[in-house]
Amino acid sequence: MEIEKICVNIAELAVAKNPAILETRSLGSCVGIVLYDIITKTSGLAHVMLPDSKKISFGGKPGKYADIAIDNMLAKMLEMGCIKTNIIAKMAGGACMFTGPSISDFMNIGLRNVTAIKEVLKASKISLYSEECGGTHGRTIEFHSDTGKLVIKSSMAPTKEI
Repeated sequence: MEIEKICVNIAELAVAKNPAILETRSLGSCVGIVLYDIITKTSGLAHVMLPDSKKISFGGKPGKYADIAIDNMLAKMLEMGCIKTNIIAKMAGGACMFTGPSISDFMNIGLRNVTAIKEVLKASKISLYSEECGGTHGRTIEFHSDTGKLVIKSSMAPTKEI
């Protein structure tokens, strides 16, 4: 059986039945958040750019904001027959792309994205199984639904699986 590979662009999301590989590239301060049903092996991936849609007056794609992206992925997965209690999360990204002594926490969009995602997961009662976040380097990730592995690649660090 051939495995479908789906590329998720910035501010987008996708949900797929097993077997599938969901991939997103160029995660700097953005976060790749994966939702995964451990029984059906259905998976979702969003390339989150910003922490909160409520503070912005203009719209965007469904994966742009942490709150909307996770809610949308979860709704799609439930429509596909997933059971919420079987869903776990993994994430990577959230780097601090601006450095220097005058950089405030407000300017650390990566940290704000990670924090917002954790808050949404907690409110949604979804367990964060593993993460590879922070630092100052970009990442590309691939989620393999058949194994549940999140592969993290970077030119600045060794490839890692979580």
